Amino acid sequence: MPSEPGLTNHVDRIMGLWTTSWIVLMGVGIITWGLMIWAAIAYRRRRGQTGLPVQLRYHMPIEIFFTIVPVVLVAGFFAFTARDQAIIEEPIEDPDYSLTVYGKRWSWDFVYEREGQDPVYYQGIQVQNDPETGQMRADSLPTLYLPTNSSIEITLEARDVAHSFWVVEFLYKKDMLPGITNQMYFETGDQEGVLRGKCAELCGEYHAYMLFNVELVSPEEYDAYLESLEQQGFVGEIGESINPFSGDENVDPDRDADVDTTNEGEDR
Repeated sequence: MPSEPGLTNHVDRIMGLWTTSWIVLMGVGIITWGLMIWAAIAYRRRRGQTGLPVQLRYHMPIEIFFTIVPVVLVAGFFAFTARDQAIIEEPIEDPDYSLTVYGKRWSWDFVYEREGQDPVYYQGIQVQNDPETGQMRADSLPTLYLPTNSSIEITLEARDVAHSFWVVEFLYKKDMLPGITNQMYFETGDQEGVLRGKCAELCGEYHAYMLFNVELVSPEEYDAYLESLEQQGFVGEIGESINPFSGDENVDPDRDADVDTTNEGEDR
C-alpha cells in the first residue's frame, strides 16, 4: 500500500483492515475455485455415457450454505469497517494544532491557527504547466505543512463545488461540500518527508490539476514556516468572503468586472 506503518495513528488500522479483508476473500476464492474444479472433474461425462445426469430441482443444505456464508461475510466486513470508522472519526478533544483547508476550483487554501495570535494562511493557485514540455511544474504545487509527533484537527471547507481532501499516504479521504463543514482528526508519527495530496472528487475541467504536496516537518520547522507566512503579510482569516461569487465587498471590481456578485444571474 502507498504508506508506511506509523505514519499516523490511523494508518496501521486501515492497513490491517485492508489486508485482513483480502486474506478472507482469498480464502473464499480458493475454496470456491477448488469446488468448481472438483465438480468439473468429478462429474465430467465418462466414455460411453449418454444423455443427461439426474437433474435436481434444489439441494436444501447447499442452498442454506450459499445463503448464510455471504450474509456472514458481508456482516463481518460491515462490522469491522464501522468499528474502525468510528475510531478514525473520533474527535480529538484538545489537538496540538488546528488548521482549515479550503478546496476551490482548482487549487487549495490553507489556514493555520495559532494560539493567542491571528491565523496565517497560504493561498494556492492552479498548478502551472511548463511551456516547453507541457508537463505540470512540480514547484507550482501548493504545499500543506504538518508537524510530526502531534495531534491535528483539519477543518474541511469548499468554496464552490464538491471536492474531496485526500492525502494518499494517509489512506483516508473526506468530502468537502459547499455549506457543510467536515473535520479530520489524526496524530502524526515521527516520520518526516513529502507526501502526495489531491482532490478525489471530480470537480470540473481541471480536476486533474487539483494537486498539492504535504510536508511533514518537526514542530520547530512548522512554527518557523508559520512565522515566514506572517513576515510575508499572510495574516488573518480568509473565509468564504474571498469567493468572488459571495456577493460582498471583497470582489476586485477590475479583476471581476464580468462576474455577477449578486448571486442572481450568470457571468456575462
